[in-house]
Amino acid sequence: MTFSGLNFIGILVAFAVSFISGAIWFGPKTFYPIWMKARGKTSGQLNANQNKPVALFGGTIVGVLIQTLTLGLIINSLQLHQENFGILDGAGFGFALGVGIAMFASLSHRLFGGESFKVWIIETANDAINLTIAGAIIAFFN
Repeated sequence: MTFSGLNFIGILVAFAVSFISGAIWFGPKTFYPIWMKARGKTSGQLNANQNKPVALFGGTIVGVLIQTLTLGLIINSLQLHQENFGILDGAGFGFALGVGIAMFASLSHRLFGGESFKVWIIETANDAINLTIAGAIIAFFN
């Protein structure tokens, strides 16, 4: 893998779209109330130990940036060896990583940690969707 030829504009666009998508996914009118209820939190609010915006948003920003940069590096490398690697290929690759790695790498952690299957689906489906979209965006910009 190489940074040579990597389109950082595509990475930043994919990052922004993924971050916004996650904000919508876990918004108060979408999955946040369902997710909190599935986690056994009836108030729907984070407690004082959890409500640390710098850690929450800073960690999310770093995590999404690393995901999109890694996806960009892989797609860039694939495109170097396969010239007709297009938007649908990027989306398919992002989907494969999102489902095959992001979702299932955390399944046993969630279940052994006492989280419900519903919590796992809500959390990781967002990752799979974001990686799919990011893969398409990165392939487009490359």
